[in-house]
Order: sequence, then structure tokens, then C-alpha cells
Amino acid sequence: MNAPLPKTKELDPATWMRVEGFLADYAYRLDDGKIDEWTGFFSEDATYQITTRENHEAGYPIGIMLCKGRGMMEDRVLALKTANVFEPHTYCHILGRPDLRVEAPGVLAARSNFSVYRTMEDGATELFAIGKYLDRIALEASAPKFLERRVILDSRCIDVLLVFPL
Repeated sequence: MNAPLPKTKELDPATWMRVEGFLADYAYRLDDGKIDEWTGFFSEDATYQITTRENHEAGYPIGIMLCKGRGMMEDRVLALKTANVFEPHTYCHILGRPDLRVEAPGVLAARSNFSVYRTMEDGATELFAIGKYLDRIALEASAPKFLERRVILDSRCIDVLLVFPL
């Protein structure tokens, strides 16, 4: 399951930069606490999953968080704003350069590594999560959209304060 993405035709530089900007913008919006904008990065029937490397390699379909469709993601945002109780904190994503490959006309497969630091209200900062994103991205005319975003965490030790998407 960790095999490199298959070699396909090269992307033109403009498309590469557009997708790289899309991936960075996704992280910046989360880092800035703009959770209401999170679902706009996904197609209507997209899948968003957070799981561990161990579960991913074993092919287990269930992970830590699974949203199938934008409606489930919107429910997640509503719960974050109205039902969940958690200590205020912020994230800071550090992204590796993505590996982008053409999967089909208008669809890219992407892999990028990430580290996420979390700063609590008292100012304490810690490495919160590290892993890789495995994405399928539709190159829509208005903006790229995730068809699928799988967040594969390197560690199976997950903090109970995983309330925001990564």
C-alpha cells in the first residue's frame, strides 16, 4: 500500500502550481481556524478519512474519522461549533512538496507528507501529528476539489483532542 505513485505524463507547471497552492490553502485555512471553509475543498461526494499507518497497510476501512460526502463533513463542522467541548487550540501545518501524478483525464493522485504542531491556549506547543496525505483531486474549472483525502498518521497513539480535521 506504500508503493510510489505510478509514473504518468508530466504535469504542466501551471497545473502543478495551481494544485500546490490548493494544498497549501487547505492547510492555511485550518491553521487560521476557518473551519467553515473546510468543506468547500471537497467535491459533493468526496471521502475524508483519518487513519493510522497500521490500519491503512492492513486495509481496514474504518479509521479515526470517516466522512463520506460533504454532508457528513458539514455535520462534523456543526458538531465542532455547537456540541463538542474542547480546550481552545491552534494548528500549524508543515507540508512537504507533493508528488502529483495524472490518474485520469482531469484527476490527479497526490501524496504529500505533513507535520502538524498544536499550540494550546496556555502557549504550550507540541508535535501533534505526523504522516502523509493520499489524495485524489479533480481539476475543476473554478478550483481543484478533493475527491478523496486520506490522512495516514504514522503513529497509532492519537491524542483525544483530535477534534479538527488535519
